[in-house]
Amino acid sequence: MTPANTSTSASSTRDRLLDAAAELFYREGVHVGVEALCRTAGVSKRSMYQLFGSKDEVVAASLERRVPDYTARMVPAAEVGRSPRERILHVFRSLEELSADPAFRGCPFAATAVELKSPEHPAHEVARAYKDALTRFFRREAERGGAREPELLARQLTVVFDGSSVWGVVQARGIDGLAVATATTLLDAAGVE
Repeated sequence: MTPANTSTSASSTRDRLLDAAAELFYREGVHVGVEALCRTAGVSKRSMYQLFGSKDEVVAASLERRVPDYTARMVPAAEVGRSPRERILHVFRSLEELSADPAFRGCPFAATAVELKSPEHPAHEVARAYKDALTRFFRREAERGGAREPELLARQLTVVFDGSSVWGVVQARGIDGLAVATATTLLDAAGVE
């Protein structure tokens, strides 16, 4: 095997492992064992440990891998003519759409952090970074929209996002407009246009 083929093979193995991990951990939780993960990915445990030092690293890398797609789904791209209020509400509408899917298990970042418990776990750090980025998005839009206290509003909107996500999981049904209605009430109270 040439070095280029070895690199491609390792990349393919890594991709299969992370894809399987992202799906399995979201559906069943991060407690899923290494054997089940490797079996699902079609890779050996030896290969996994050659690519990652531990299962904790796999959990973190698989969660990190979700960031671009989840962000693209939740946060609107910069668009001319869309108000800050509409950009914020887009996030909550997207969450409500996702929550209607029977496979919805909540926000993958919050779910992972809650399951892990330890704030020092590398995947917990990925989850925190994602939530911090979401809060920054809310703050920027709140500032643009003229909110009286944009930092406070941004944190409140993040709490509504996470709370709505959890509510949908606990109730085992869609959020049914509750997230958008609650975010709208906060935006109205903060004076966001």
